[in-house]
Amino acid sequence: MLLNLSVLKDNPGGSIPFAVDLDLRELVFGGCCPVTEPVAASGEVRNTAGVYVLSGTVHTTLHGPCDRCARPVEKPVEFPLHAVLTEALANDDGDEDPWLFLMEEGCADLDDIVTTTFVLSMDSKFLCKEDCKGLCCRCGKDLNDGPCDCQPEADPRLAVLKQLLKK
Repeated sequence: MLLNLSVLKDNPGGSIPFAVDLDLRELVFGGCCPVTEPVAASGEVRNTAGVYVLSGTVHTTLHGPCDRCARPVEKPVEFPLHAVLTEALANDDGDEDPWLFLMEEGCADLDDIVTTTFVLSMDSKFLCKEDCKGLCCRCGKDLNDGPCDCQPEADPRLAVLKQLLKK
């Protein structure tokens, strides 16, 4: 969705509200597609001394398996949305700021801004809870339900000492 900002050009201190819903169901993150509901974004673009500043929030509910225990997770998320909009870049050295977006013909591409914010704000791990203990690497028991019955593996470097204790 393109947001026309031409009315802000001659209106310092003015603002334009926006609201957009995006379909990001095909976004692959961590081997799954956790976005099954629309990603909603809302906020405003303000002309601050000739600089267009976009601010608001992005929210949705993520669905997928926990990265540690594989339990199904339904997790509501909300991320702040902040971006600076410009009509031209000062330099083309390749060190682009991820929060700086180019406008085209006085319009801002909200789909690009919201998608970038959403992807850069997601956690690298999708967990059911912060202190998820995961699965036992030997028997596969979910350690969130309690400890498993596996005996700890002895350090092979100490096997000789263990034989001495048996004698």
